[in-house]
Amino acid sequence: MDQKVRTQKRSALKKLGEILREKGLLSQQQIEQALAIQRTSGERFGRILVRQGWITENDLLDALSERFGIPRLRQIDAYAIDPAVVKLIPVEMAQRYTVIPLFRVDDLLTIAISDPLDVGALDAVRFHTRLNVQEVLASEAEIAAAIKKYFRGDGSLERIISSVEENMVLEIEEEADLEETRIDATDEASIINFVNVILSQAIYDKASDIHCEADDKIFRIRYRIDGMLQQVTTTPLSLASMIISRIKILAELDVSEKRVPQDGRFRLKIDNREIDVRVSIIPTVNGEKAVMRLLDPRNAVLKLTDLGFSAGVLERWQQVIRKSEGIIFITGPTGSGKTTTLYSVLNTINSLSKNIITVENPVEYKLPLVNQMQVNTKAGLTFASALRAILRQDPDVILIGEVRDRETADIAVRSAMTGHLVFSTLHTNDAPGAFSRLQDMGVEPFLMSSAVLAVLAQRLVRVICPYCKEKSPASLKLLPEADQRRFAEKSVMAFKGKGCRECKNSGYKGRTGIHELLIVDATIRRMLIDGESEDNIREHARRQGMLQLREDGLLKVFAGITTVEELLRVA
Repeated sequence: MDQKVRTQKRSALKKLGEILREKGLLSQQQIEQALAIQRTSGERFGRILVRQGWITENDLLDALSERFGIPRLRQIDAYAIDPAVVKLIPVEMAQRYTVIPLFRVDDLLTIAISDPLDVGALDAVRFHTRLNVQEVLASEAEIAAAIKKYFRGDGSLERIISSVEENMVLEIEEEADLEETRIDATDEASIINFVNVILSQAIYDKASDIHCEADDKIFRIRYRIDGMLQQVTTTPLSLASMIISRIKILAELDVSEKRVPQDGRFRLKIDNREIDVRVSIIPTVNGEKAVMRLLDPRNAVLKLTDLGFSAGVLERWQQVIRKSEGIIFITGPTGSGKTTTLYSVLNTINSLSKNIITVENPVEYKLPLVNQMQVNTKAGLTFASALRAILRQDPDVILIGEVRDRETADIAVRSAMTGHLVFSTLHTNDAPGAFSRLQDMGVEPFLMSSAVLAVLAQRLVRVICPYCKEKSPASLKLLPEADQRRFAEKSVMAFKGKGCRECKNSGYKGRTGIHELLIVDATIRRMLIDGESEDNIREHARRQGMLQLREDGLLKVFAGITTVEELLRVA
């Protein structure tokens, strides 16, 4: 049964509040108060009732069992679960969704779950096991205890670290200032398992990067989640070389070379999808550091409506990207989502009637109907040389991964003036700064005024976790007085996430964009030719309706999407 059907069936059932009221556990006033809290926080109705202390978790589970007709399981520890059944799902999935398999009959798997509305957990287990899944209800605490009991740390980072420490045999040779480590087959299997676990856990946690780095006394593993690095675990420094060596083997790099940087890649398959992993290894004073970038095809191309554009900005952006000629720049620092926006744009305008060619460094995701080239400087294939070749391929749309030198900038701008629609990126702080950057590269003002259609500056801000969202008027004091008055005038309230299991106590879950879109009109063209300053161009663009990054971010704070602290961090 798919999610839509389940939702339709459940919406027709007696409401949870009615069941609890009929049992004498809840009053109508408490129901209305809980609903009011839910409208502002987005938290589950049942969780609000428990958090307020109006009912117990057992009361909630009994009512949920009655409402959905799902059996209620008490005292999981009274049941003996087959370890083979437990291992049908990885420990990371069990911990993330608070579920545990109980028993299997043919192709039907029964699992214990604490939240019957968490269809994502059911779908994840079904997808991973390829079995039909039915649920029984149990308390979150009992399921967590069962996970700890039955997995016994098998597959967990801490357990693997312990097993390697107990059995490893190390021989350190000081020749040539290099350490050589010898491990037996058992240790090698443990290291392989360790690296597999940190990879799979990173994918389940939706991390974009994995950092493996040595400190003075420990070897640290960190994930970058929603743009922020979070420490996952540490290992003894003695395991560092074995872990790095395993990563090198996966990426087909030279295991013996520890003096120079190395780059590689490999692919892994999880949940029947392939993840591309880019590996970069550098030598540091504490030993080698490895960074693995995880490229998930599911995150490659989004709809423009999923990127966080404000309504007015989105309408103007959709108009400008459908022009037939000219150049459009997207600006922002590394990690601001420029590539995702570019791919989403290509996906929006893509059709069989258009010849779209890209030159990138590197090609991060493959796009249908798009001819993608990858820069290879060792072979002499640079952005500039690739762009010259592209112009002989009768393109309609050209994407240049980045304009970073005068030659590339000059060819790109001239291509835009000869009937091609060109997209590219620049590293500038805001949209008007793109003109100064191009001028620094040697692009003549009259060429800029003729070719540039628009500049989009963007940043990514973290989104407040909907499961633990709450009002936070105190954070408004961080804003300038003028912005505080805007909150007061609009009669809106600031919010924050207090931290919960869903967001790993960060208060944030996912990211969205804030944007600054500058459309080049006749006045800006004259200002460019006359050599007017960035400030003058910015002020004119604002009079024409351009929202600056901070202003667009404030709209998302007004809407309860992000926090004041997060906005001030990026803009």
